[in-house]
Order: sequence, then structure tokens, then C-alpha cells
Amino acid sequence: MDQITPFTPQPTGDGSWTFFSPEFGELFHSHHGAKQEAKKKFVEPTRLAERSLKGEVSLLDICYGLGYNSASALETLWSVNPQCQVNWVGLERDKRVAETAIAHQFHANWPHPINAILPQLASTGEATTPQFTGTLHIGDARQTLASVIAQGFQADAIFLDPFSPPTCPQLWTVEFLNLVAQVLKPDGYLATYSCAVSVRTALKLVGFQIGTTSPVGRKSPGTLARFCSNDLMRLSEQEQEHLQTRAAIPYRDPTLADTAEVIRDRRKQEQQTSTLEPSSHWKKRWNYSGRGRSEDAEK
Repeated sequence: MDQITPFTPQPTGDGSWTFFSPEFGELFHSHHGAKQEAKKKFVEPTRLAERSLKGEVSLLDICYGLGYNSASALETLWSVNPQCQVNWVGLERDKRVAETAIAHQFHANWPHPINAILPQLASTGEATTPQFTGTLHIGDARQTLASVIAQGFQADAIFLDPFSPPTCPQLWTVEFLNLVAQVLKPDGYLATYSCAVSVRTALKLVGFQIGTTSPVGRKSPGTLARFCSNDLMRLSEQEQEHLQTRAAIPYRDPTLADTAEVIRDRRKQEQQTSTLEPSSHWKKRWNYSGRGRSEDAEK
């Protein structure tokens, strides 16, 4: 991996492509399938097919990246209701990711008008069609999300798709997720690929009910959150017990400006003084063994 230059295309198991990030040491998507992950981890859990029948849907895509999650969402919405009006907001730190995806013609694999919307977003950060109005905000999501809140944007569905919590803790903290919660409609859904108990704890602390989503291409599930428990798949006993261990201590970023290192160190210190059960005891009780690379490190 060390020899891969930034944003060199990498094939995934379903025939779609992704990039490897040298900065974070992770793929942007699961190697099992980038498109498959977008549909199964984000689009289907947030019930977008049925919500399209209401005629108008608002989406927030946190960590837009190559655009697969949003493209898959639009494909689903318009395949069910071609007249569905979509209000869209995306957050992304590095504009080059979307630009490079377009340069490699990844957008060409999506149907019209999606294949026209993606290049517009990558180029100008804005796109408008008769059924779509969207803005891509570039910068640190901790700051750009604040401006989205100030504009009064409310989402039916939120895709939470940063790099893994250990490598990008800034976007998994209690404080950041508190901002995220302010954007979701009362009956909306938030979906993420992560099943990290630190993330699930943070979601609960900011007012969400949480459920599990089915594994896609690997053994670990994702997480679905909303303000009520309707339509949520109950956590298993093993997952519930994991929430009572030191591993469940969340990341914190009181000023929404700390570095990843500071955020990681703060959590480590809290874990060291915690009276919660060590996660090693939980692993032994459930005969759980890690499979090398962190489940949450593989998006």
C-alpha cells in the first residue's frame, strides 16, 4: 500500500472501484464492494425507497468521498418515484477525492441525471435539476455542519461515513454527533457502517435509539439510529454487553477543534481510570477474537 499514490483506483469485489487513502491507511469503501456497501449499509436501512413516495426527500451525506452513497440514494429514490424532489447537502474535507473520481469516469456508471449531477458537485459544489437541489460543503465537517444547522436544513436520512473511529475520531465524538442530531428530522434515520461501541455510546448520549444492520460482505454489522425505536433491529445480547465495557467509552472533543491525537489520548486516559469491565473480559466470555485489522478500519 505504501507505493500507492493518493486516490489511485482500487477494484472492489462487486466490480466497482474505490480509492486507498495513504493519510488514513484505509480504503474509502469495503473491498467486498463499494456500490454494494452504499446500497446495503446506507440506502436500504434508511428506507429511502418508501420515503420517495412522499414526493420530497432531504439527505445529508457526511464524508461524501467518491459520491457512491448519494448516487445510490438518488438511483433508489428515482427508480421508485422519478418525480421525487431531493434536497441534498454533502460534507467533504478534500475536494480532490470527488474530482479524481470524476476524472476516472466513475460517474459514467450511474444513470442519467445522476451521471450529470456528480460532475457538477465535484466541479462547482452546486447542482440543480428539476428534481434535485444540492450543495457540497468543503472543509472540516465540524465547522461546515454548523453552517448547515444555521441554515435550518433538516434531513430525512443521514449517511455517517467517515474513516474509522481510531483513525478519524474527530467525526465520531459526542460533541460532533450532537450537531448531527440537530439536523435529523424527528422521524428520520441515521445510518453508518460502524458498529464500534464507542460510536454507539455516543449516539445514545445525544438522544438516539440504536439498532443493528445486517452484515454486508464481512461479519460485523452496521448501526442504524433514530429518535424512536420503531423499525430498529434490536442489538444482540453480545452487542448489548459490549456497551458495558471500557471499549464503549466515547470520543470527546469539547471545543470541536482538537486534533485526532488529542481526542484519542483523552479517551485513553478516561479508559484507564474507568471502573467498567475491560473489553478483554467480554471477549473471553463470548469467545471473541479479533480478525487482525479492525472491523471498523475497513469501510
